[in-house]
Amino acid sequence: MSEQSQTIAEVPPLNNNENSNFWLPLIAIILATFVSVLSSSLVNVALPKLSTVFGVPTTTIQWVVTGFMLASAVVIPASGFLSARFGSKQVLLLSVTGFTIGSLLCGLAWNDTSLIAFRILQGLTGGFIMPVGMAVIYTIVPRQQIGLAMGIWGVAAMVAPALGPTLGGFLIQYYSWRTLFFLNVPVGVAAAVASFFFLKDSVRQKNLKFDILGATTSVIFFGSLLLALSKGQTEGWTSLYIVTLLYISAVSFALLIWTELTTETPLLNLRVFKNLQFSASTLTSGLITVAMMGGTFMMPIYLQNVQSMTALDSGILLLPQSVAMALLMPISGKLQEKVGVLPLGIIGLLILGITTYELHKLTADTSHLWINVDLTIRGLGIGLCMMPISTVGMSSVTNDQINDASPLSNVTRQVMSSMGIAILTTIMNSRQYFHYYRFTEEVPSYSDEASSFISTISGSLIQGGVDSATSTGAAISYLAGIMQKEALVRGIADTFFVSAIPAFVCIPLVFLLREKKKKKEQPTSSELSPPLSTSEDNDIVTKAQEPIKV
Repeated sequence: MSEQSQTIAEVPPLNNNENSNFWLPLIAIILATFVSVLSSSLVNVALPKLSTVFGVPTTTIQWVVTGFMLASAVVIPASGFLSARFGSKQVLLLSVTGFTIGSLLCGLAWNDTSLIAFRILQGLTGGFIMPVGMAVIYTIVPRQQIGLAMGIWGVAAMVAPALGPTLGGFLIQYYSWRTLFFLNVPVGVAAAVASFFFLKDSVRQKNLKFDILGATTSVIFFGSLLLALSKGQTEGWTSLYIVTLLYISAVSFALLIWTELTTETPLLNLRVFKNLQFSASTLTSGLITVAMMGGTFMMPIYLQNVQSMTALDSGILLLPQSVAMALLMPISGKLQEKVGVLPLGIIGLLILGITTYELHKLTADTSHLWINVDLTIRGLGIGLCMMPISTVGMSSVTNDQINDASPLSNVTRQVMSSMGIAILTTIMNSRQYFHYYRFTEEVPSYSDEASSFISTISGSLIQGGVDSATSTGAAISYLAGIMQKEALVRGIADTFFVSAIPAFVCIPLVFLLREKKKKKEQPTSSELSPPLSTSEDNDIVTKAQEPIKV
């Protein structure tokens, strides 16, 4: 019996088929994700420069951003089908290659029309990179290491948008606008080469049918909705153009749900939302994106329009937040494997909510040190909670549903991001008008305070040789500018207050993400012991029948 027990103890444990060689493919996916996400944020700061170079109004050059955003969003639902039909490696490789070619063509653009067309090409090809890359990560990385892998991938996915304004402002100020696109070419080539050599071919489902009706309704729904959200503020939310787009999106959304729930091979498998953890994770990630947009979108407006900073200077001021986010994301992924998502999610959301709420105390002369400290702590909160919450939802999905879950998660985040920007912009403008009218009521032009201010300014101008009528008009304009600037500050502060609400709303949802601890089943001796021959079996039985000697 002692020899048998010693034999059993020396048997190695069962092979769990874990593939540890996933770091090189992960690097390829990170490179591809970084270059695609960075490109979308680089161009935002270059719109005034592009408008001047091509001699077109801002409403026209805005399509450089809008066209890319719409094109990349409408192709996301098809990423799951294409990955299953043609293989994830082939789809990702072609996507990175097409995106790189589009970047080169954008850098060679000769007018605004060609630039917009090439940006749409960029979006159509690069829109597959994030959903396909995420699906590949969950396929090749063992589940016990997925937190660390997603934390590292999150550095590219979440930090690149924050680095974009800084890098874009630097390139615009010291180099040509074409460098914004030529910068993507070497990184894209490196990502394509790495994807070709490091990624492995996946199983292809050659008999898979394409959901034509689902693809049509999804393109119409996401295209019309995102276009309405991006143009609502400029066109007016009650205008016929925006109302028509919203009506089309509502009808197409109803048809999309009906189509995807009745077909056998849906383009967007909405049945994945039956998974409570995945649904809660997707909703929470979307709300965090809205809260994050408060700082990413509103803070540059405050720094450049209120404190008169350049795009480069404002980007440098916002850089520590990105660094803090980048440093903490891999750490939070590793901590998730040890302590779970619940403490990380709650602490991170509390930090995000409190620091965003504190930003509503902004004034026209708030010190840069205070802003930097608050935003850096805010970046730590985002880095602590963002990836663990997203990872738990995707990890709860079975391997055969990864290609269905990844497009749903990415397209939801894209819609929530656009919706957050639209809502926050509307709130900022409405609150700015509200505060300005309050100022005009409290300080009318005929009041003693206003008259004294106008007399002081006009008197100084008259002493400089300006006539009385011109000096009075200039003083009134100066007073109106001060009131408008203060109204903008208070409108931005009110917007920060509203953007903090989604972070606090997410805290109860985190409790739905708790992972149930599974009891470890002890392996039986028959599973661990090697198969015995007939002679050895007879010997054991014979020994077992012998009397035990004390």
